[in-house]
This record gives sequence, C-alpha cells and structure tokens, in this order.
Amino acid sequence: MTIRNLDALLKPRSLALIGASSKRGSLGATVVENVVRGGFAGPIYAVNPHRVDVAGVTWVPSVADLPEAPDLAIVMAPAPGVPAIIADIGARGTRCAVVISAGISTANGLRQQMLDAAKSHLLRVIGPNCLGVMAPLAKLDATFASTPARPGRLALISQSGALVTAILDWADTRGIGFSGIISAGDMADVDVGDLIDLFAADPATDAILLYIEGITDAAKFMSAARAAACRKPLIAIKAGRSPQAARATLSHTGALAGSYEVYRTAFDRAGIITVDTLTELFDAAEILCAYRQPSGDRLGIVTNGGGAGILAVDALLDVEASLADISADTIGALDRALPATWSHGNPVDIIGDATPDRYRAAIGAIMRDPGVDAVLVMNCPTATSQAIDIATAVGDEVGLCRKAGFVKPVIACWLGDANAAAVRPILTANAIPLYGTPENAVRSFAYLLAAQRAKAALTDAPSVRHETRRAIEDAQVIIDHVRAERRTILSEVEAKALLDAYHIPTVATRFADSVAAVGDACDSLTPPYAVKIVSPDLSHKSDVGGVVLDLPDRAAACAAAAAMRDRIARDHPQARLVGYSVQTMIERPHAHELIVGIATDPTFGPVLMVGAGGTAVELIADKAMALAPIDHGQASAMIARTRISKLLAGYRQEPAADLEGIAVVLDALSAMAVDLPELVELDINPLLADAQGVLALDARIRITETATVQSRLVIRPAPLQRAADLTTRSGFMVHADPDSPGVRVARRTVEPAAPVDVS
Repeated sequence: MTIRNLDALLKPRSLALIGASSKRGSLGATVVENVVRGGFAGPIYAVNPHRVDVAGVTWVPSVADLPEAPDLAIVMAPAPGVPAIIADIGARGTRCAVVISAGISTANGLRQQMLDAAKSHLLRVIGPNCLGVMAPLAKLDATFASTPARPGRLALISQSGALVTAILDWADTRGIGFSGIISAGDMADVDVGDLIDLFAADPATDAILLYIEGITDAAKFMSAARAAACRKPLIAIKAGRSPQAARATLSHTGALAGSYEVYRTAFDRAGIITVDTLTELFDAAEILCAYRQPSGDRLGIVTNGGGAGILAVDALLDVEASLADISADTIGALDRALPATWSHGNPVDIIGDATPDRYRAAIGAIMRDPGVDAVLVMNCPTATSQAIDIATAVGDEVGLCRKAGFVKPVIACWLGDANAAAVRPILTANAIPLYGTPENAVRSFAYLLAAQRAKAALTDAPSVRHETRRAIEDAQVIIDHVRAERRTILSEVEAKALLDAYHIPTVATRFADSVAAVGDACDSLTPPYAVKIVSPDLSHKSDVGGVVLDLPDRAAACAAAAAMRDRIARDHPQARLVGYSVQTMIERPHAHELIVGIATDPTFGPVLMVGAGGTAVELIADKAMALAPIDHGQASAMIARTRISKLLAGYRQEPAADLEGIAVVLDALSAMAVDLPELVELDINPLLADAQGVLALDARIRITETATVQSRLVIRPAPLQRAADLTTRSGFMVHADPDSPGVRVARRTVEPAAPVDVS
C-alpha cells in the first residue's frame, strides 16, 4: 500500500477543473461554484473547449494550455474522454486526480484504459463515480454537495456520495468540522486502505469515519486500519446487513458466518468501532471528536429528574461501563450545597426545581471525585429554570474544573427536542457533546470506552505461548487422496483423520462400505454403537434420517444401516450412498455440545467460529468469530464472548468444562487455516466439552476443487523458520520439533501494534 502522491488531496497548491462549466445547474458549474465559494487560495484552472467565465477562475481550452502542472485535477468530463484526459494530465506532471465522472466500468473497457493511462505517470486516481473531495483546512470544496464542510479534526471516507451529503447536513447543525472528506467512488485505483493510511498520517486528523459497502483488498485494509487505530479512533458503518446476502454453504459454520458478521469481526480485529445506524455514527463521531480516552469506565450522573437518572443507570447494563461509587467527601460537599431531599448517591438527583447554582455545585463536586471517570449531566425541562441558564452554568463550571486540572469527559443529555436545540450552541462551544435521550448519552460513553479497549487490544503484550502439534504431511496426504477421487467433501472418517493430524481428540470411527461391513466394524468397537451414512450429496445426515444412535449390538447396527439405505434410496434417489461410519456411543451426560469450525469469507478469508452446537445450532445462533490466525489468548477470548461460556464455567453442582481444551482446539483450527489453504469449510458439531476434556463426535470438511498453495489469509502469519530464528513477529512461527520427526510445532504470539507488511 502507498499514499504516494495523495498529499495533494488535502493540501493542493493549484487546481484544474476539467469539464468545468459556467452553465448554471450543470455538474461542472456546481463544482466550480463550490470551489470558488470555499475560498481556495491557489490558482484555479477551468479546462473546457468552451469558454468558462467565472470570477476567480482561469479558463484554458485544453490540458496542453495549462500554464503549469496542477497539483490536483478534478475530472468531470464525459466518460469516453476520461482515459485520454488522464494520459494528458499525467504527461503534464499532475500526480493526483479525482474522477467524478460516472460510466467508467470494466464492461466498457474504460476503467482499464484509465488505469493504463495513469500508471506510466505514477498518477493516482480517486473514483471514478464519486462526489469529489473536501479539504476544509485548505478551503477546498471540490464536490457537487449542497452543504460545505466546516474545518475541524474529523476525517470521513465514504463509498457513498449520498451519505456524505447526509453527514454534512448533520455536522453543520452540530458545529462539527472536518480535516478532510473523500468520496471513494468505484475505487479503481485508490481504495479505502490507501485513504485510511492518508488520514492516519495526517496530524490535523483526530478521528476517522468510514462508510463501507465493500472492501476490495482486505489485507491492505486490515493492515492500514490496525496501524491507524493505534493512533486515532476509527468508526465504521457497514452497509448490507440483509440475511438474503448469505451464500449457500455446506456447513453450519458457513451458514452462521454471514458476510455482515464477518465484516464486524474483521473491524473488531482491526481496532475499528462498528456502529449499525447513521445516528450511532453521528453520536460516536461527536464524542470521539470532543474527548480523548477516559481513565476508566465509572460514570457519575447529575440530573434534575430521578426517572431520567434511572433510565441512564439501566442503559449502563447494555454497555461495558459501571456506575461510579461517589466518595464520602463528595457526599459531604453535596450535602452542604443541595437540599436535604437530594438522592444522597449516584445518580445525583438535585431535584426537579434545580437552579443553575445547584447544577454548578453538583458538577464541581462530581468532577473532583477521584472515583468518577466521566460525568453525564442531564436536564428535564421545567417551568422553574431556563435551559439556557443551566447550560451556561454547566459550561462555566466544567471550564473551571478543567483549568483546575480535573479533565474528564462530560456528556450532556437535555430531554426534549426544543430543550436540546436551545442549548446546543452553548454546550458545543464548551466541547460538551449533547444527546437527546439517556440511552444515547450512555451509549456515547461506551464509544469512548470501545476506542480505549480497541487500542489496548492492538498493543497488548504477547499471549502465553501454546504449542500446537500437527503432522502437516499426513494432513496433505488425506487432502490429496480426496482430490484424486475428484471429490471436494471429505467423508466423516477422512475428516476425523484430518483432525487427528492436528491432535484434536476424536471418537474412534470405522468406515463400512456395505451393510455387511457395518457388522465387521462393530467387532473392533465397544457397544453401544452409532451408525451414520456417508454420502457426498447429503452433508446434514440427521436431517435426512441418516443417523441412528444407541444401537446395542452388531445385529441392531446392521439393521439400522439397512433401514437407512432403503430410506435414502426412497427419499433421495439421486444421492450417492458410499457407505457408513460406525463408532462407539459416547456417554457423557453432563457434557456441553459445542460447534467449532472454519468458514471462508470471500473478502476476509478463513474465519474461525465457536459457539453452542447440536442440531439446533442455527436457531440458537450463539457464536463468536475471529479472523485466522489467532493466538491462544484470542482463542480463550472467543470462548468468553459466547453465551454458553457461562455454562461452561460451571454452575451449582456442575463442574466447569475444560475451557483450556476448547481453546486448544481453536488453536489447532487456526493452525489448519494457516497450513492448509485448500480448506474451504470445516465443521466440528458437536464438540463435547465437560470436566473430562473435549471430544469431536462429528466433522464435515470441504476443500477446494483444485490444489492451491495461495494463502487466503488477510492477516499474514510469520514464515516458516528454524527454532533458532524465532522472533516476536505477528501470528505464527513454525519450526521443526526435534522430539517428533515429521511433526511441526507452531508457536503463537500476539500481533504487534504495527501490522506485518502484506503488500
């Protein structure tokens, strides 16, 4: 990835508007008007064969007539002429262009022609089909938006021009400014990862907003986002939550790992704060622009309405924050300043007839309390006090506390639209973000905490190392055998053999190619038995009556196999039945049924999953996901994010399950994702887990149709190394195990704050 030649987007010295016009209402005229109105100080050249008469703009009929090579070109010409324009401005010496023009696609060949024209001149292209670019600190508005951007310290990268205009309207009413706004368009050249790098390096940017529809280069995106999130908050909204977008999958893991969920998982791994709605995006942006990270999660609440305070406390249950315990000294100070009927605790209810002076006293005491990390100030409209007077008192007192060294986030909630509108300018001037409901105000505090946790997660010390033993060669033999038979789905026996190669505990299983052979398989196992069909066409065996359990003896097992054979022939005549898997029934009545697996996302590659398993797994939908590879600490953290983890930890008379054993299985799956790029889907369901340990009862695995050595990982592991060469690089470090010839051992370390180069 590179930000070569992209500095002209934020600090251009001169500008060429190619396709500019003086015809009112046209795209070219609108962009010219916005550039002139914005006050851009450098030379502005309007390039059009037809004369353009606009004050402050120099008209030239062609690129060849430009008196200098402009730093930045804004291209608005009809699509067929864009490749030639790019070639001309590149030859002239321009190194960055924003192509607003639409109709430049792969199908009509214009996209590649444009890229070819730019490549030889090292010219970078934003777009095509975009709204344009704003650099308010440079007084540049090269867009066709109706609302200009105020200068500020918030950056916006959007894949939707329409969303840019909506955000501009919102920001204008709240007095929020921007360091830069870039509409990415179709991202023929410069993509989201490049733009994140640009703003991450920009000292005038404190936080970055992202509107994402899709990522074209996931490895670049992850690397850029992780690096940026170590320095400043990133907040993203991802379009496309519809379940109809889910792809058809073989396994439960694949079905559960929907595209939107994978994006959220990737954002979490990159340290990005994810929101679901535009309102949440605005709320997060407002508080993250106002404050750096708090020192802790303890919230103090000052309110003139007891009910509003209770709602705020209830909202804390939904976020990872807590209600502060105020000190005896603070209570004493409040006793001296407030009526005897005040709440004598947190929330600090200063009673409905609270005056500005009462607000001053309460806020001053709470902000000085060392047990309070942030303050929420609430106001319910009453006839006894003016909202403006109270807001002024709040702003003044907060300012005094800050000057005295008590610098903490202060969040305001003025209930009622008219009540809030009246005080917004006063609170904004004092860097106090304002929200209309207790829930939104508390959620905004959670965004501050999320930014703090995201940064901490990216810079955590390495996890305790865990060695994963695996026989990669044995695993590859199994995969090669399946592919030699022109199959992509492993039988249950083959799947368990692959798990065995990675030391994942499995129940002993025998393959029988006929009903008669089922009996022979039983002779080498201990009753009771479980018999399942083996069919490359019927992956969910229980759904078609292809599983029979608790068979007491050989005869019962053979009879069950014959009945399944007849049922499949009748109900699924097109399905191939190649045999049966036979295993001993496992009696572990207190074990929990889990699902663990690997799915392959088309954008982000291998995704690991753990959650509640069993036949109703998709209905329960209790899962946690992570992009591969993970370290041992991340494996344990995945388990902790599931609802079933509370049961796994033990309760009443039930002992805790082997949580370490579950984490080790996730370690092994992570290693498989690294070692075996042919794996498309892997499903262990159920994985039994109790105090005795873990055991895989069933597994489904699908591989690619053709052999591949191309890694699908977007977070790259370290290369294979000798034991003496081990370092603290990101991901995995694999070396020969001197005690086990033919077996390699992976040592995991946490990823560093600065990502591994994935270019």
